[in-house]
Amino acid sequence: MPAVTADTLTLPRVGSANPADIERPVRSITTGPRGYEGLGFPVVRAFAGVSAAALDPFVHMDQMGEVEYQPGEPKGTDWHPHRGFETVTYMIDGKFAHQDSHGGGGLITDGATQWMTAGAGIIHIETPPVEMVNSGGTFHGVQLWVNLPKRNKFTPPRYQAIEGNDTRLITSDDGGALVRIIAGEIDGHRGPGVTHTPITLAHATMESAARLNIPWRRDFNALVYALSGQGSVGPAGHPIRPGQLAVLAPGDRITIAARSTFDVLILGGQPIREPVFHYGPFVMNSRAEVIEAIEDYQTGKFRSIPPNALMPHHRDGTL
Repeated sequence: MPAVTADTLTLPRVGSANPADIERPVRSITTGPRGYEGLGFPVVRAFAGVSAAALDPFVHMDQMGEVEYQPGEPKGTDWHPHRGFETVTYMIDGKFAHQDSHGGGGLITDGATQWMTAGAGIIHIETPPVEMVNSGGTFHGVQLWVNLPKRNKFTPPRYQAIEGNDTRLITSDDGGALVRIIAGEIDGHRGPGVTHTPITLAHATMESAARLNIPWRRDFNALVYALSGQGSVGPAGHPIRPGQLAVLAPGDRITIAARSTFDVLILGGQPIREPVFHYGPFVMNSRAEVIEAIEDYQTGKFRSIPPNALMPHHRDGTL
């Protein structure tokens, strides 16, 4: 994985646990089914089978790939709307181009993150750039949907481009894990992502036999998703493999152990505890609000596709 790397000997180490700290045990482990998104790129539906209450404030997460495309095969999405939440697209390997109707956009590649607050309404596209469609290559990333509380559902849209080198890097107390903090805080170290809903999102790469034990806010939920390799999670060492999500019970610390080189996402946030009505690209509090979102999109209130817009590219030159 070519996401940002560093010599862990030079990085700050996570502090030791306090005697009164409680380890978060594993509540459940689920396996995400495989499917396709957008115009046909492969995904793992990471949250499938998990209750909305256990995921709150998160709504949806796809692991995109990991796939090695041949020339002409890379695919993304066409232009589509969103309202009422934030999309977080983290590219571990490969390239994705983004553009939206409020002027945001750029190339997401090798450890970079795009953080798009859809808020009151936005139209956007995510598509592999022309050179990747023509040449093929590795494609691997994650897209996470973070809910917004009712008071922020109609906040103005916002775009954040977080380059890989902007992430905050720390290591485990044994030096065997590289932790990239994208948003939120771990042991006093804060990532660059600016969030409406308080969350923490990190990507850890662990050497075989490494152990990662980190403090975690007691008022946050806690999820660990395995991207690659083999390892275990929780004080009882529950095995977890790629494509599986561990939901952890309340406590003060998260423990992860690697049985081989092991990559995981660690995420959690402060539950919003409001009604959620999720329909397609809209995440609102009621059916009436979703109907309003559809009508507003259809009447052009999300703004229009900009001139000279990105469009899905095919190797033969067609759109």
